[in-house]
Amino acid sequence: MSLRQIWFVLLGVLLSGYAVLDGFDLGVGILHLGARDDRERRIFMNSIGPLWDGNEVWLVTFGGALFAAFPEAYATAFSAFYLPFMALLCALIFRAVSLEFRSKRPSAAWRKSWDAAFFAASLCAALLFGAAVGDSMLGIPIGSDHEFSGGFLSLLRPYALLVGALNAALFALHGALYLQLKTEGGLRRRVRRWAWHAFGSFLVLYMAVTIATIAALPRALANFAAMPWLWGAAAAEVLALANIPRCLYLGKSGQAFASSSVAIAALVALFGAAMYPNLIASSLDPAWSLTIDNAASSHKTLAIMAAIAGLGMPFVLAYTAIVYWVFRGKVELGRFSY
Repeated sequence: MSLRQIWFVLLGVLLSGYAVLDGFDLGVGILHLGARDDRERRIFMNSIGPLWDGNEVWLVTFGGALFAAFPEAYATAFSAFYLPFMALLCALIFRAVSLEFRSKRPSAAWRKSWDAAFFAASLCAALLFGAAVGDSMLGIPIGSDHEFSGGFLSLLRPYALLVGALNAALFALHGALYLQLKTEGGLRRRVRRWAWHAFGSFLVLYMAVTIATIAALPRALANFAAMPWLWGAAAAEVLALANIPRCLYLGKSGQAFASSSVAIAALVALFGAAMYPNLIASSLDPAWSLTIDNAASSHKTLAIMAAIAGLGMPFVLAYTAIVYWVFRGKVELGRFSY
């Protein structure tokens, strides 16, 4: 395996890490307005309070790795998706501000305003992430100079919006399964019902996106013929999704959340398999696409980065594991809670 291929895989690992970890954060935000009172909404916020900022580090690391390993793809992506990225940045900022500011005043109007902002920011971010995946699958108008020649409205295509809705439903499901681990009593029983509803919505959208992908993008399956082992990711996806309702029925919350995490990671793997070797596909001419070959940094740069990643990743994984271990268990509201 070449260094370019290694970095393509590492980008997938970073994206999977972000989708799994910050996915449930965004899912909790999407479900936030379903809480009945101030105490329940505080429980929701405190379930992710110690974790959300660390989870976002995976996204920052993904952006940094893309910039260093494939700088031309990074430049084209940020040019093409400039307005969506700014909207995403605002959504992530408002989510963070909502968490920090909501409980600073006892006013009901103040808290309701930040509750609405928390929900809207989380939903907007989930939709934008999904739409970006959909646009990447379809390809965007890139010329021979690798410059984006479209506009913002050209990105709002039905397929991209459908994938955005799918992603929002997936994160809502992931968030509900996470909240089952952090809540108890009547709230936990209601969260379990939400998980069933979210799973049903996700399943309908998943089938719709699968059919649309096979019908409109036959090239998405090209790599599966050349590399049959990729079907393993598809099998993992199907088995993980099938295990979620089983675990919900049996009350196995931990296994349900683990299955959801595997399903998300498998979806990212399938996305990478459909795109490879493209990083950004051109809808004007496939020859103008940015690939791991024509968008990569020098061999020396990739080698140095690989050495740094090899040294740094164990520390990141260890830190993440420690944080999740320290803040395990049910949420308990205290003096210093949000």
